Amino acid sequence: MSGQDNTQLVQQAYANFKNGDIPTLLTLFADDIEWELDETENVPFTGARHGKDQVAKFFDELSEEQHALQFDPQEFVAQNDRVVALGHYAWSVNSTDRTYESDWAHVFTIRNGKISRFREFFDTAAGAAAYQKS
Repeated sequence: MSGQDNTQLVQQAYANFKNGDIPTLLTLFADDIEWELDETENVPFTGARHGKDQVAKFFDELSEEQHALQFDPQEFVAQNDRVVALGHYAWSVNSTDRTYESDWAHVFTIRNGKISRFREFFDTAAGAAAYQKS
C-alpha cells in the first residue's frame, strides 16, 4: 500500500474510534496486532497488549475509566509502512472527576492492509496525576 493508502486507513481508524464504532475499528487491525502505551502509574489500561482480543479489552477499559472531552488528530506523516499521527486530546477520568490533556504522537505500522502495530506517546505525568486518588 502507498503512504496515502496507509494514511487513509489510519484516518478511518480514528473516524471509527470517534464514532464509538469499536467493532468496525477492530476489523482494521491484524489478528496479531501489537499495541503499546507507556506503563503509567494509576492508569489501568496502559502497557503492552498483543492480539485483537487484548486490544478490544483495551477499548473496553478505556471507556470504563475515562471519556474524551477532545480528541483531535491534526497531522499525518507517512513513509513506507509507517504512519505517524500527531494530535491533541483532553480526557475526564471517571473515578476522580479530574481532567488531563496532552499533545500526542501515535505511530502505526501497516502490514498487508491492516494495522499491525500501534505505539502511543503522551504526557504520562498528566495522566498519572489525573488518576491519583486523594
